[in-house]
Amino acid sequence: MESSLEQGAAGADVDRHVGDDEGEEFGLFDDAVAGDTRDPYPELATARQEHPIQRLDSSLMPHEESAPVFFVYRYDDVSLVLRDSETFSSGHIIDLIMGPVMGEHIMLGMDGPRHRRYRALVSTAFRPKVMAQWESELADGVANELIDAFAGRGGAELVREFTFPYPTKIIAGILGLPRDDYRQFQRWSIAILSFLSKQEEAIAASQEVKAYVADILEDRRREPRQDLISDLANVELDGERLSDEEIFSFVRLLLPAGVETTYRSTGNLLFTLLSDPGQLDAVRSDRGLVAQAIEESLRFETPLLNITRLATRDTEIDGVPIPSGSTVMLMLAAANREETRHADPDRFDIGRDDPKPHISFGHGPHVCLGMHLARMEMRVALNLLLDRLPNLRLDPQADDPHIRGQVFRSPTAIPVLFD
Repeated sequence: MESSLEQGAAGADVDRHVGDDEGEEFGLFDDAVAGDTRDPYPELATARQEHPIQRLDSSLMPHEESAPVFFVYRYDDVSLVLRDSETFSSGHIIDLIMGPVMGEHIMLGMDGPRHRRYRALVSTAFRPKVMAQWESELADGVANELIDAFAGRGGAELVREFTFPYPTKIIAGILGLPRDDYRQFQRWSIAILSFLSKQEEAIAASQEVKAYVADILEDRRREPRQDLISDLANVELDGERLSDEEIFSFVRLLLPAGVETTYRSTGNLLFTLLSDPGQLDAVRSDRGLVAQAIEESLRFETPLLNITRLATRDTEIDGVPIPSGSTVMLMLAAANREETRHADPDRFDIGRDDPKPHISFGHGPHVCLGMHLARMEMRVALNLLLDRLPNLRLDPQADDPHIRGQVFRSPTAIPVLFD
């Protein structure tokens, strides 16, 4: 969840809404930000092989005095940077990107003891027992409700009708919001996701979220319930509690983080499997393969292709000098397809003989806090869609659906038929 925002939601924008009904309210993210690239992987492979630590040509920088920018393409080098938060800081996230909308307490921009304290406090709300409860009492119901709306039609467009509203409703449920407020919650999510190009709207939405959560927080302190806001209001570690501002910032982070990456990851999983009927049939017949399919999908189609860090001192990566103040762009998608780690890395294969971990959720101190939630949502979605929609398949008459993007990656649409 953290890594999903460090570069990703910093650029999200909403292009349009489709319809007014709750199940129809859907935003397409700005093509100019996500990019319309179908296949960035050949270019990433060339860069990884020819210059694994690449310094941006100074002639491309807006000012001669601009600090250098380095692109890092290999798995071990990306992992090294993510593990060393002292040398490669996340603090610029607040100063340069998200502070005006998210506030100074956003966890993505914290390092060192401050980050460890905050993360330790909020992570108690993501313990395994709670995750199991969210799965049985929330995710199953949300997925079934969405499927109910189209199960009788014999066809659907799963991005608009399922993968986008699915995580939004789950996050709203996890927070314990009244169902009547879900549509407003979705509008706030969309506005905050648009903060790079529509900052005034994003800031206004952020303030509305704060005022809204403040009332709920006060109520939960008086009468705790089985929801995340109650947990955040009452969690204590070594005598410390979260301040109100820290809770507001975390809830604001959940909006884009809990929606953006899961929406894209679930879409990539479904589209990739539906595009390979043989592997889809294997998963349909043996649900023990679902976990492998999820991990291979996250490796093969990384939902967020890169994240950034800022060098706090002169250092080096694999012998390449990195001056203090340099921006370091970590190319997650390139690292996930490295030839030395994966045989035939450009092939989607849920049955790999020697699968190795991907780095789509980041690594080190800022590894995605919500990665287990994302995996759970993907697993529930895939199982229920296969259970409830017999002979689920891509619509062969559809107009060229595909996965695209150079910052984010997800399907343009997933038009399906079923019996």
